[in-house]
Amino acid sequence: RRVLFRSSMPKALTFAKQLVDWQRLQGRHDLPWQRSRDPYCVWLSEIMLQQTQVVTVLGYYETFLKAFPTVRDLAMADVDDVLALWSGLGYYRRARHLHECARQVVTQLDGEFPNNAAKLQTLKGIGPSTAAAVASLCFNERVAIFDGNVKRVLSRYLAFEEDLALATHAKALQAHAQALLPTQPNDMPTYTQAIMDLGATVCTPSKPNCPSCPVKTDCGAHTKGRQADYPKQSKRVKRSSETWWALCATTPQGDVWLQQRPPTGVWAGLYTQPMFESEAQLLSALPMEWHGWLRHLPTRLHVLTHKDLHLHACAIECPTTLSLGSGAWYSPAQWKTLGMPTPARKWLDGTWG
Repeated sequence: RRVLFRSSMPKALTFAKQLVDWQRLQGRHDLPWQRSRDPYCVWLSEIMLQQTQVVTVLGYYETFLKAFPTVRDLAMADVDDVLALWSGLGYYRRARHLHECARQVVTQLDGEFPNNAAKLQTLKGIGPSTAAAVASLCFNERVAIFDGNVKRVLSRYLAFEEDLALATHAKALQAHAQALLPTQPNDMPTYTQAIMDLGATVCTPSKPNCPSCPVKTDCGAHTKGRQADYPKQSKRVKRSSETWWALCATTPQGDVWLQQRPPTGVWAGLYTQPMFESEAQLLSALPMEWHGWLRHLPTRLHVLTHKDLHLHACAIECPTTLSLGSGAWYSPAQWKTLGMPTPARKWLDGTWG
């Protein structure tokens, strides 16, 4: 059976040194969370960056820190205020876990984040890779992050032929990630940032910029000309599709009718227009004499991680503040402070017609 880890210890030391040297000269140094080794700032950025591009996170990160400059400020905030600032960033469970984690840190740990990955993983919403990022960047712990960027970099560098959809193979690659770490703890912050930067800016999923890679000479995928073959992962998540109908009800004074979503499922706990499975269900929520006032808005496709939402919307200006079932009327000053998914907010601010 072939040996999966083809690098010797001297090769591993070379890999770490090459990345550290490259990061100091050519890596990213202008991201706001790189200016601090405060675990609160690093943790916040890591949660925001999960499945979200850096360019999107930049504005949210700065706004969030202005509103909640410390973990204590975040812990004392109302969860609806947290969700309101998170609105549009997506994956809203992250915001709820963020708030719960802050409360854990304040109530159980006197406001201090643990200084190692094992203890960090006991907190809400912190998985192994996030814990490793905080521990290595803030506390110099020799622990390897293992996010998508790292898996891609190491799969290509090692020409790792195994299917990462299988847990045993993923664990094997993670062991290699740990073996490739620098031996000096003081190099860990630079190394961790380096491997993240390499994956994000050079060793990209498509069209990797191999000429700019500091480890191209020893990279198995580059040597074989097979960069596109790594990482190997056969498992694919099956996408689903649903059709929803939204009732965009307003009053002449500008109030809007909103409901809070259930605590589980799509957009859990956020505020949206009433959602229905069909146009007939939507019509049944209104008095018959109001049906002629409905105005159909353009149909929109909203893409979630594993689901496509085909969104139909009907707008109506209600002559009275009649109750429309579960929910309440909110003034513009009120709804702008609520946690809302992107489609709901776009219907209200008019950017979706």
